[in-house]
Amino acid sequence: MSDTSRTIKVDALARVEGEGALHVSIKDDQIEAVKFRIFEPPRFFEAFLQGRHYSEVPDITARICGICPIAYMMGASQAMENSLGIEVSGDLQRLRRLIYCGEWIESHVLHAAMLHAPDFLGLDDALQIAKQNPELVNDALQLKKLGNDIMDIVGGRAVHPVNMKVGGFYKAPKKSQLEALLPRLEWALESSRAIALAFAEFDYPDLEQDYTCVSLQHPEEYAINRGQIVSNRGLVIDLEAFLQHFSEEHVAHSNALQGSFQGGKPYLVGPIARYNNTQSQPSDNARQLAAECGLGAVVNNPYKSILVRMIETYYACEESIRLIQEYQQPEQSSVEAPTVAGEGYGCTEAPRGICFHRYQLDSEGLVKLATIVPPTAQNQKQIEEDLRAIVEKSLEMPDDQLTWRCEQTIRNYDPCISCATHFLKLTIERN
Repeated sequence: MSDTSRTIKVDALARVEGEGALHVSIKDDQIEAVKFRIFEPPRFFEAFLQGRHYSEVPDITARICGICPIAYMMGASQAMENSLGIEVSGDLQRLRRLIYCGEWIESHVLHAAMLHAPDFLGLDDALQIAKQNPELVNDALQLKKLGNDIMDIVGGRAVHPVNMKVGGFYKAPKKSQLEALLPRLEWALESSRAIALAFAEFDYPDLEQDYTCVSLQHPEEYAINRGQIVSNRGLVIDLEAFLQHFSEEHVAHSNALQGSFQGGKPYLVGPIARYNNTQSQPSDNARQLAAECGLGAVVNNPYKSILVRMIETYYACEESIRLIQEYQQPEQSSVEAPTVAGEGYGCTEAPRGICFHRYQLDSEGLVKLATIVPPTAQNQKQIEEDLRAIVEKSLEMPDDQLTWRCEQTIRNYDPCISCATHFLKLTIERN
């Protein structure tokens, strides 16, 4: 390396889900290339869903991710229900929101406390945090287990639940089973609040980005598992218009397609996008906690996503309590679905951002076409923009510190790289 050139290279990113890498090259204090490389092989989920019966799709798509299977199962179920002309409501809808709260709790806490917090403490992993603050790590583990237990009771299993189906559930849990969680959820409110306030004391890098924030929005609730797609630039669309406003492209350094907004612009999905787009909807207590953590009405510092995740964890615990208290076991665990040809759309807020589904069905209920757009693929271009911005502000750093800062920047997004690489189309030409 000459005096005027530097290369930041990370062959295998740590503390993220899946396999990815980073390459940054700098010459004469000018950034020549920033590449968030996704080299994990494509998994072709969209291709092998074709020809399968619609009832199989939620269980198959759950295997895309072991951390956020609900995002895929529910998005797929919604799209099938949209195509078949049925609607899930009442206590079945409450159960869906409750199991999604469980996924938010377990995923947010895993990322914030175990994978991301070490970056702000100058530590390599959560084991080192445990040596300094065993109570915080123990509480985080108990919070994660609570989220998994919600998924287990409602979904029949904590990982890749087996109780969810198109139209609802195979068997609705008894109210007493859910009420048994209430004491732990009351504890979880205080624990998640304490962790959020502890994380608010971190020294956050100085970076403000002018994000195009894209998320779901629902008039009656903080959007988790249903709603329209909105942006902070004034976009408001129904799900069927998603592919008219957002596109994907293949870039040479990635096995995942990169999502972009109109005109090829990057956009942001995930906790900060949700927070910025729906500030009026979290509970009063959640908004108060955000203020105590020093967050304003808009968050544009990507490193503070860890705080927003803990605010959402607190809200998910609070919302779980409400849902359990209101729940009454329904007489029917699902809505019966006809078998008709059609096209349907679904979208939910995975912990990392919106997860979009589109399916076309034939008259026998078999999948003719599947399109799944996961959040990490949508964020990939924005991740590279954040990397470029933070490198420009940090050129004076030694290489080891700059490398750490770049890895930290990627981990802001809690990228699920395996999720991002499942949807490439396979084309074989033989002459």
